[in-house]
Amino acid sequence: MKHLLFLLLSFSTFAQDIHFKSILVDTHNDCLTACIEKNVSLDQDLTGINHSDLARFKKGGVDYQLFSVWCDGEKANPYVWAMREMDSLYAVAARNSDKLVIAKTWKDIQRALKEQKLVAQFGVEGGHMIENDLQKLETFYNRGVQYMTLTWNNSPSWASSHADEKNPSFKGHKGLNDFGKKVVKKMNQMGMLVDVSHVGEATFWDVINTTTKPIIASHSNAYSVCPVSRNLKDEQIIAIGKNGGVIHLNFYSAFVDIDFWQKDEAFRKKHSSEIDSLVGAGMQMEYAFNLIGDKYAAESDAIKPDLEQLMKHFDHIVKLIGVDHVGLGSDFDGINSAPKQLKTVLDYPVFTQALIARGYSNKDISKVLGGNFLRVYQANH
Repeated sequence: MKHLLFLLLSFSTFAQDIHFKSILVDTHNDCLTACIEKNVSLDQDLTGINHSDLARFKKGGVDYQLFSVWCDGEKANPYVWAMREMDSLYAVAARNSDKLVIAKTWKDIQRALKEQKLVAQFGVEGGHMIENDLQKLETFYNRGVQYMTLTWNNSPSWASSHADEKNPSFKGHKGLNDFGKKVVKKMNQMGMLVDVSHVGEATFWDVINTTTKPIIASHSNAYSVCPVSRNLKDEQIIAIGKNGGVIHLNFYSAFVDIDFWQKDEAFRKKHSSEIDSLVGAGMQMEYAFNLIGDKYAAESDAIKPDLEQLMKHFDHIVKLIGVDHVGLGSDFDGINSAPKQLKTVLDYPVFTQALIARGYSNKDISKVLGGNFLRVYQANH
């Protein structure tokens, strides 16, 4: 027993060493929206309130975070809302210049990493936030936006989402229209990464045929493992590999395990009156779900999948296109459920342990944790 304990401790120490020596990039965290919805600040101790805060990013080994800028399709003046979310991070950065840098160039990134400060950039989650205006897209880029998810679940007039494409009552244009193709070309020109998470299949293939740069899926999994429209089908995964892009794994239980949907629906139905009350008080629906999940944590935890189910997505993508095309896009603070072992940003080392257990080399683990994203970032600039 003593020998077994020693081996387990040695394995854990080895994993921690690899984890903290690698540059860890997470391409999708919704903590800016969560902080606004909950009226808290990222530089507070948000243990028990959010999945993330500034101090816990450091403790979890996160070196480079792309902060999601999000609002649903019902929000009035989405561009103004997006700017407010960015302002909130700029305020945190001004108060914590010794810990956090909003990086706009490769030199900024290198300098921040050397000084052991958190590299912070934005990812706009939903093309509706540019309000059909390329100048607003350019303003986003100048403020530190490094990717834009072309659609959220709703569709701007120029691109169709996964949700709308499967909706028989959707009357809009499927795929990218001419303006949508201009958006992609403008992003290529500026160096803003095109993100295909949330987009419909018609939009996806139009992107593949339009872009001249490698793309990303900032927070998506494999449809073959969990068949929901938010995940990528095998032919899409292969196309991203051929494009030189990277697929970043989403931790959301409903995109990890198909059996979770029914369990979560029952959970939400049980607590529907409280959810409705929060929405009625002005909270966006997604965050009402999250708050109820936190309130009834034991009940919520009982229906979560195991980490091994997420690793099935990783294995499937690697089998199709190789280890050079996978990364992490947790969706922390934008989800109400993740695999049991991945409760907060403190738990990233557990994912690294899972990679070691699969026999991946230090070099390959470093690629997955952040190196693959850094390659695609440079290829877009």
